Amino acid sequence: MGTQESRQSQDPNEQGRGTGRRALLGAVVLGAGGAVLGAPATARADEAASGAKSGGGYRSLPVPTIIAHRGASGYRPEHTLGSYQLALDMGAHVIEQDLVPTKDGHLVCRHENDITGTTDVAAHPEFAARKTTKVVDGVSYTGWFTEDFTLAELKTLRAKERIPGNRQENTLYDGRWEIPSFEEVLRWAEKEGRKRGRRIWLHVETKHPTYFRKLGLGLEEPLAKLLRRYDRHRKNSPVFLQSFEPSSIQRLNRLVDSPLVVLLSGAATRPWDFVEAGDPRTVADLVKPEGLAWIASYANGIGPTLDLIIPRDSGGKLTTPTTLVADAHAEGLILHPYTMRNENTFLPANFRKGTDPNAYGDAFGAFKVYFDTGIDGIFTDNTDTGLLAHADFVND
Repeated sequence: MGTQESRQSQDPNEQGRGTGRRALLGAVVLGAGGAVLGAPATARADEAASGAKSGGGYRSLPVPTIIAHRGASGYRPEHTLGSYQLALDMGAHVIEQDLVPTKDGHLVCRHENDITGTTDVAAHPEFAARKTTKVVDGVSYTGWFTEDFTLAELKTLRAKERIPGNRQENTLYDGRWEIPSFEEVLRWAEKEGRKRGRRIWLHVETKHPTYFRKLGLGLEEPLAKLLRRYDRHRKNSPVFLQSFEPSSIQRLNRLVDSPLVVLLSGAATRPWDFVEAGDPRTVADLVKPEGLAWIASYANGIGPTLDLIIPRDSGGKLTTPTTLVADAHAEGLILHPYTMRNENTFLPANFRKGTDPNAYGDAFGAFKVYFDTGIDGIFTDNTDTGLLAHADFVND
């Protein structure tokens, strides 16, 4: 089982941010992003022979790591094999999956258990009676939920774009792909890994674990079983396991030795398992040195919202960076904050261009500011943009 000692045996100082470190990373990044950056075949071959192939663990990944948020969700409906494949073909270093359960205990890839907005379930008259209202982590939702469907039933649905108002082009792909089970994604990753000569890195989130455990659909045990089946349960396995609920990560720490990440939302919020347990701590408490030390006792990293790295003012502009990066690194934790997107509506106000909220702003400028803080990686909906920004940074 995972222990604090095994999780912190790596030297945190090897993540140094000097120009020499950046120069050394340049060739690796160009190899990983060859499909986008036009790297020569030798660079791609060098990348295939890197730690990703040899089992060097998460410290062998390029820094800052480009993590494909729900796949290439800026260009394809999220959490589909089409989205994951495009992210991989673009050169993503790591690809994210969010997991929720089915009625019969399978894990499927959806950002939420409410599938009203990401599938065509509303167009299926045979499921009309399953529309219902539920309270998930204190919030009321009306729609259709994965835990009310078997895997076979979910397979009759098709995925669609979650935010068509912002990403009209993505609706071209509505109906093209099914909801993938996590086991399907693991099989896909193994096949692609054999083809490319390296193992494919995944970043896997347990969604609403306390809610599902109360329904008798605990996420961690079936996840650990699948990780063992596909040899992704070890200290150096090419997978991160993440959750907004620290108790889920603590449970996974007892089940597998895979790298673990605690996700952190807004400073004033409380993890839902804390709410259920009566723990008064907020995210603001967890990002203090004593909170980070507690996280480091069972996890390898944190995934904070970008606003915890650099807050925004009332007008949406970036202000002064906090000490979170330095404080987390002092505890040996890596940081994978979320989420960078190209559209104006999602960017800090000082990086928006024009008045169209759906037009692309100065994403490269925003990436650079965040990279300059010393973060170890970043989630982005736009893998290609992230990789180009990464190449600019490491070759600066």
